[in-house]
Amino acid sequence: MKTSVGNQRLTRREFLRTPVALALAAGAFPAVLPASALGRGGSVAPSNRIVVGGIGLGPQGRGVLGGFLAQPDAQVVAVCDVKKDQLELARAAVNRRYGNEDCRTYHDFRELLARRDIDAVLIATPDHWHVHVAVAAARAGKDMYLEKPMGLSLAEDQILRRAVQKHKRVFQFGTQQRSSGEFQKACALVRAGRLGRLRQINVWCAASRPGGSTTPAPVPDTIDYDFWLGPARFTPYTADKCLAEGKTWWFNYDYALGFIAGWGVHPLDIALWGHPTLMASPMEIQGRAIFPTTGACNTAVAWNVDFTFGDGVRLHFRGTRNGFEEVNALNDMRPFEAKYGPIADHGTAFEGTDGWVLVHRGLLRTHPEELAQTAGPLTGLLPVRSANHVRNFLDSVKSRQPTVCPIEEAVQADLLCQLSDIATRLERKLRFDPLREQFVKDDEADQKLALRPMRPPWKLA
Repeated sequence: MKTSVGNQRLTRREFLRTPVALALAAGAFPAVLPASALGRGGSVAPSNRIVVGGIGLGPQGRGVLGGFLAQPDAQVVAVCDVKKDQLELARAAVNRRYGNEDCRTYHDFRELLARRDIDAVLIATPDHWHVHVAVAAARAGKDMYLEKPMGLSLAEDQILRRAVQKHKRVFQFGTQQRSSGEFQKACALVRAGRLGRLRQINVWCAASRPGGSTTPAPVPDTIDYDFWLGPARFTPYTADKCLAEGKTWWFNYDYALGFIAGWGVHPLDIALWGHPTLMASPMEIQGRAIFPTTGACNTAVAWNVDFTFGDGVRLHFRGTRNGFEEVNALNDMRPFEAKYGPIADHGTAFEGTDGWVLVHRGLLRTHPEELAQTAGPLTGLLPVRSANHVRNFLDSVKSRQPTVCPIEEAVQADLLCQLSDIATRLERKLRFDPLREQFVKDDEADQKLALRPMRPPWKLA
């Protein structure tokens, strides 16, 4: 028998000599279970419990972890991070929830994935690690809740999709707006044809932030910086690169596409959910962006991307100001405000021949106004309904049915972000075939869909 640890294939005999296997044999798991784990006192019995591990537990990861801790049939038993301070915060939160000291901590995600008792994992690492950890999780037989965005390229997304499908894993993408009522109502109105023939979708979100130090600084003793970099090219540590708050990696192209994906995937996913045939035939994309030329942050601080889909529907995607205060043609939201009224720094608006619906977190607005009154009963038209993103994932783990945002739709939403980024970098009209998942007769654009070079020994295959 062969097993897999990270990117290496090992025989069973070889695996049993690894530190991972030795740790398991040495009693890595609690020997005595609390009474609650045995189903007494009104709690969930072990046979119905989903055992969970968390990987990547900064502020976002711990926030989602709290959603798992709130579910009575989930038992978080292990946490993993390459930052000691964040790892300790996560461990303390788990132990506080269960009133014990049983939560195990790991520095290497592969050791956590080697645990046979873990059914599912939360993955909330930095973006450049998302697909690497998720592929390893699928190969280890773990269901997964993966924070967004997905990959740094379409090729990464395709590798993960194949792994999830091959190993028959339940997958939930962290686009939690699908579990909120206002977004369900908006998409139901569109799907039900209450706007008439759909003509235009407008999407906007906060753009990347400029700035950030480029001066090399000592690596804090709380972080394993080499492991944090992982597959990314080596660059010196800088003071604000990896901070839990105010980090610059979010906006650096070595580790992320910036908020064109990190934020943009949320409203673009809602556009796709409301009009799921967007990706059914070849489309045209054209875009422009402003990229900082100084500082550590080098992803788009303003952009304007236009899609024309095969069915004639157009999508306009724009980044709003986020530390880049110049108002220009790429980030001026006044035309949207004139049409829709006051808006947040993110949102999705669908326009049809008979009206429009605008939705962002906490708000649903329609024209004519009476459209909103009919939205609620229509949500039954959606293929999956969810009132809680973590709860929906856990229910799917039990039923083995698709989540509200399964891998196939997650890849499509992520692809819209990647196409937007590519269009702004090439600044010319592109034609993309979503069925073949490649550009039409455009080798230069196709190269931007491929895997990036990776620092050894990390690889994806």
